Amino acid sequence: MKKLFILGLILSAIGWGWAQDANCYRVYLSNKNNSPFSTDRPEEFLSQRAIAKRTRFNIPITIQDLPVNQSYINQIKAFDPNIRVLATSKWLNTVVIYCPNPAHLPGIQNLGGVQYLVPVANWDLNAPAKENQPQDETPEQNNVNLWDDVDYGNSIDQFAVHRGDLLHEEGFRGEGMLIAVFDAGWNNFDVIPHFQPLFNNGQIWGTYDFVPNLPSVYTGHSHGTSVTSIMASQIDGELIGTAPEANYFFIRSEIPYAEQLIEEDFWVAAAEMADSIGADVINSSLGYTTFPDFPQGDLTSQDNDGVTGVSSQAATIAGQKGIVVVISAGNEGWSEWGFISRPADAIDVLSVGAMSKDSVIAPFSSYGPSADGRVKPDITSVGWDTWHVTEYGDIMQGNGTSFSGPVIAGLSACLWQALPHLSSTELMQVVREASHLYNNPNINFGYGIPDFYQAYLDNSVSIFTYPQQTFVSAYPNPVADQITFYSSLEEEMSITLFDFTGRNLGSWNSQDPSLSLSLADFPSGIYLARVTIGNHTEIIKLIKR
Repeated sequence: MKKLFILGLILSAIGWGWAQDANCYRVYLSNKNNSPFSTDRPEEFLSQRAIAKRTRFNIPITIQDLPVNQSYINQIKAFDPNIRVLATSKWLNTVVIYCPNPAHLPGIQNLGGVQYLVPVANWDLNAPAKENQPQDETPEQNNVNLWDDVDYGNSIDQFAVHRGDLLHEEGFRGEGMLIAVFDAGWNNFDVIPHFQPLFNNGQIWGTYDFVPNLPSVYTGHSHGTSVTSIMASQIDGELIGTAPEANYFFIRSEIPYAEQLIEEDFWVAAAEMADSIGADVINSSLGYTTFPDFPQGDLTSQDNDGVTGVSSQAATIAGQKGIVVVISAGNEGWSEWGFISRPADAIDVLSVGAMSKDSVIAPFSSYGPSADGRVKPDITSVGWDTWHVTEYGDIMQGNGTSFSGPVIAGLSACLWQALPHLSSTELMQVVREASHLYNNPNINFGYGIPDFYQAYLDNSVSIFTYPQQTFVSAYPNPVADQITFYSSLEEEMSITLFDFTGRNLGSWNSQDPSLSLSLADFPSGIYLARVTIGNHTEIIKLIKR
C-alpha cells in the first residue's frame, strides 16, 4: 500500500475511475544506441549546478545519465495516436506509457530495442493532458535576518534532540542548499502568509508535476504543505524549520487518493529531475508496500531488499550521484506488514523512523531490518507530536514518519552546508556515526538519534588544517560591511577567501599586522578565510549578514 506517512488522513477516491485491468505499462529498453546525446556534452541534459557537483566530487557522467533514446519513444508512439508517454527513466532505461488498446502490446514488445513490458496501472486518461514544464527559476534572494533573537517556540523540541539549534547558532541554516521535496500536493502553500517570506526571498526555485491533468502542485493534497513547513518555516516564536534558509523545489510524484504501481515510476522520474537540477537533498515522505488499486503490482516485504523495487533502485543511484536522500521509513509498525516500505530499503539513503520528543519510539514507526539484513531504519527523529503548519495556516502537532523525515532532511542540508568537503555518501555516513546507537543498532531506532552538532564538531576540519595555536582574529564577525583581520605576528599577512563550496573568491596581502576587507557586495552566507603569516596558517569562519 502506498502511504503518505501522516497518520489520520481521510482519503476518498474522487472520480478517478480506477480499475484493475492494466492500460499503463513500463517498457524496458535494451540500449541507448545512436543517442543524439553525449557524455561529452552534459550541459544538454544536466544543469550547470548538477555538472558542478559532479565535478566537485569527481562523480563521472556516464551512459546511465544519457536520456532515453527518443527514436525508441517515437516508434512506440507510432502504433497509436492515443499512446501517451507518462514518464521516462534514463537510469533504468524505461518508458512508461498509457496504451488503451491492448492489441498494440505484441507489436511494441517485438520492437528492436524493447526487452519487456510490465503493467503498472489502470488509468482513465480521457481528460485533456495538461502542459507541464518545470519552472526552474532562481531569482535574486533578499533574505530577512531574524537570527539575532530567534525564538523557536514549541519547535525547539524538534531541534534539541539533535542539537540542531546549535548548528543554527553556528550560522548553518541551509543557505545555498537546494532541497527537492517529493509529495502529493502543497494545498495553499502559495497563499499561506507564513510561507510568503520563502517566495519573497526567492527560496522556492520551481515546481514540477508528474501526475497528468492536475492544475497545480498547490492543489490536490495538503501533505506536502505540512511536510515542507517542518523544514522551511520562519515563524518566530512558534515554528522555525530545520533549514529555513535553504531553497526548495516541489515535485509531485504521488497520485492523490489512489494507490498504483506507476507511482514508483513517478518517484524514479522525480529522483532523476532532482539530480538534473542539482538538488543537494531529497526529502520523500512517500513509501510503497502493496497497491489495493492495482494488486497485480504488489510486492512482499521480502522484496524490500534495496534492489527489487524501481523506486529503491533510483534512490540508491541518487545517493551515489551526489544527493543526500532522506526517506520516511513508514507507518507500518502496528500493521500486518510491519516492516519499512520502499524506497526506505535503498542502500545509500537515510531512512528515518519516528519517536517522541522524549526519545520514545512511536508504535506506528516501521521497523527493520531490510529483507537482506541491513540496518533499517538508518536513524530516528521526532515524528510523534511534531509541530507543523496545516493547509489552513494553523500551527499544530501531528504524527507520522512523514514528520520525522523532514526534520532530518533540513538538518542534513545545514550539516552539508557546514561540511562542504564531504560527498553525499560520506555525509550520510557521518550522520549515522553521530547517532547514539551506532555501535549497537536495533530494528526500531536503527543507528539511533543523530547528534548533528557533534557531527559538525567532529568533521569541521573541512578542506584545510586548523592550527593548534591562534595568532589571528577578525572583527566584527558576523560582518555586514567591512571586516578587519588582526595578527599578533609581525610579518606579512596573506588572506584568501573561500565560499562554502571551497571556491576561491580572491586573495589580499598586507605588510602590516592588520588588513581590512569590504564584504558589502558579497551575498549573505558562510565564508572561510585562510590567513597565512610566514609559515603559520589559520582558518577563520566568517558569517556575512
